[in-house]
Amino acid sequence: MPDFTICTKEDLCAAVQRFGILPLFKNSIPGFSVEEHVDPRVWFTDEPGVWEWKGPVIRETGCAYGKFFGGKAVFISREWFPDFANWRRDGYDFDARYDDGLASYRDKVLYDLVERMAPVLSRELKKEGDYRKGGNTGFDTMITRLQAQGYVLISDFVYMKDRFGQTYGWGVAEYSTPEKQMGTAFTGQVYCREPEESYERILAHILKLVPECGRNTAEKYLNKR
Repeated sequence: MPDFTICTKEDLCAAVQRFGILPLFKNSIPGFSVEEHVDPRVWFTDEPGVWEWKGPVIRETGCAYGKFFGGKAVFISREWFPDFANWRRDGYDFDARYDDGLASYRDKVLYDLVERMAPVLSRELKKEGDYRKGGNTGFDTMITRLQAQGYVLISDFVYMKDRFGQTYGWGVAEYSTPEKQMGTAFTGQVYCREPEESYERILAHILKLVPECGRNTAEKYLNKR
């Protein structure tokens, strides 16, 4: 992967736009992550850094962000997300997937909530769907699956404020659908190719970015094998 260092929010925005697909954390492809190219001073320190920049990067670049590969967070640019979603959806919109028996009723209930309420904070989504102790279970598993399938993404992070107006905490995820978040830039492109063609485009792109990893490693990361 080309050598680069992320020191500022602008550096992170530029990296997402430049590379198109950029995991946040280290993974099975060496060098293919923000973590491996970030200045340690802005990686989980007391100073504002990558964690705080996620929301602004989503807003400023229009990229998708979510647990797309292996349950781990990844930035995918507006250019590449339609191919990702087309491949992972296997050409199905969610209703068609459910009608063909390829999605569970519980997943449909959660997806329908996101689609109806989007953009919606996770805390509000859990409240509306009664995902709590003594209520419905499996929220984290289902919301991660919907992201991996390309039906849901994280559209922002919202920070809570104390009575003095100061932000605190890690930021609350806000969920949306690609259709609502990206509009026609997504809907006009998502089903333009066969799903396998979209997959091969993504694989070729990663091999171009990190040629030393080899096809087998790249396919395992993409969960194709």
